[in-house]
Amino acid sequence: MKPFAVQKVLGLLLMLFSLTMLPPLLVSHLYQDGTAQPFIGALVLLLGLGALIWLPVWQRREELKLRDGFMVVVLFWTVLGLSGALPFILSEQPNLSVTDAVFESVSGLTTTGATVIVGLDDLPPSILYYRQQLQWLGGMGIIVLAVAVLPMLGIGGMQLYRAETPGPMKDSKLTPRITETAKALWYIYLGLTIACGLAYWLAGMTPFDAIGHAFATVAIGGFSTHDASIGYFDSDLIEMIAVIFMLISGMNFALHFIAWNRNNLRGYWLDSEFRFYLALMGATTAVVCLGLYLSGTYAGGYDSLTQGLFHTVSIATTTGFTTTAFYDWPAFLGILLIFSSFVGGCAGSTGGGIKVIRFLLLIKQGLREIERLVHPNAQIPVRVGGRSVNHRVVDAVWGFFSLYVASFTLMYLALAATGLDLTTAFSAVAASINNLGPGLGEVGAHFADLGTTAKWILCFAMLLGRLEVFTLLVLLTPAFWRP
Repeated sequence: MKPFAVQKVLGLLLMLFSLTMLPPLLVSHLYQDGTAQPFIGALVLLLGLGALIWLPVWQRREELKLRDGFMVVVLFWTVLGLSGALPFILSEQPNLSVTDAVFESVSGLTTTGATVIVGLDDLPPSILYYRQQLQWLGGMGIIVLAVAVLPMLGIGGMQLYRAETPGPMKDSKLTPRITETAKALWYIYLGLTIACGLAYWLAGMTPFDAIGHAFATVAIGGFSTHDASIGYFDSDLIEMIAVIFMLISGMNFALHFIAWNRNNLRGYWLDSEFRFYLALMGATTAVVCLGLYLSGTYAGGYDSLTQGLFHTVSIATTTGFTTTAFYDWPAFLGILLIFSSFVGGCAGSTGGGIKVIRFLLLIKQGLREIERLVHPNAQIPVRVGGRSVNHRVVDAVWGFFSLYVASFTLMYLALAATGLDLTTAFSAVAASINNLGPGLGEVGAHFADLGTTAKWILCFAMLLGRLEVFTLLVLLTPAFWRP
């Protein structure tokens, strides 16, 4: 590994991240909310620290290698997650402890959307804006990471992009092509955010709320500027706008790139992951809506349909917006929605979870093994989109799934050991590792009542889920550190 190259990237990251304090500083000035000092302090501290790290090595020219790539990816979220907590720590309102500040920051940057803050409606506008901005910046980082970087590192079957989707991928090291890819993805991400914000504004949100919720929607984040989340607006139109943009943001952004680059929407339907994504959403929505209607949770079919559709899309894409206390619905529906978040969004999206393409591969591999019992000597390839999938990709997906389940189980047991009931512990870990946000039981509304140990465990779960498990765990292996 080349520590000077990693040090240089880390210093640049901190200096660039310090500049993200300027927009909330401007919001503080516009609203005269008296919270400028925390952002000024954070800007100065992070800019100074980044400069101290970067200046000693700024003239060194070293090329990043594979191991350096893993280190940079992990540092991106861990260091920025800790740095993002500074304004919360320095601010008198909401007056968070270090643990709560780090939890809120990591939750924002990983686009999890789990919150420890109660009383959002009474917070200064600059703090509210900063929370939403954290998710938006994290979402952009996720897209560049998933589409441009992880395929190079061979993370858990992410290299399937190159076989499944003829998008802006590169098989080798970081090159100018990655820069071009990131730029194109940035334009798409920004365009979706602007379109979503305008739609919210035209539907009746204030410009401030429209911008904040557009940030969270396109990033598949789920933070809101109100305790009641989307339910605060009590508008079917706003809910359906959210559904549309959550579905779009849960798709592989490589497909958006292809559609934009070729000016042709046909590529969406040709993608097997996209078709499976819509099928899963449709089937889960039908079951949830029917369950709400038959259980009499809502008086009429219309409410059952709109509430079922909204919450299914929100939770299955791992966004985490709510309009009502879904955790008080019949237990079957709550558990079904939490399980749907394990599948999550498509690979290359801002969504969390295992990802649709991996889930599809697991099903196909399982069906192949059943067929092999009948025809033990047959050569039966796993096919996706009419193409045979390399056995190494299938192996990587099984490895990813195994580590995902093992990590979930260990953290579930650790959280239960802190004294939480099993439903709360299960859903809290699921909501964190799947980057979902809301859970069941004590974490249905917020995570503020959890103990310090539980919150740090969940911070690790959020990072583990966002970094695709392998990326973080590989740093914990002795082999990684051997020369």
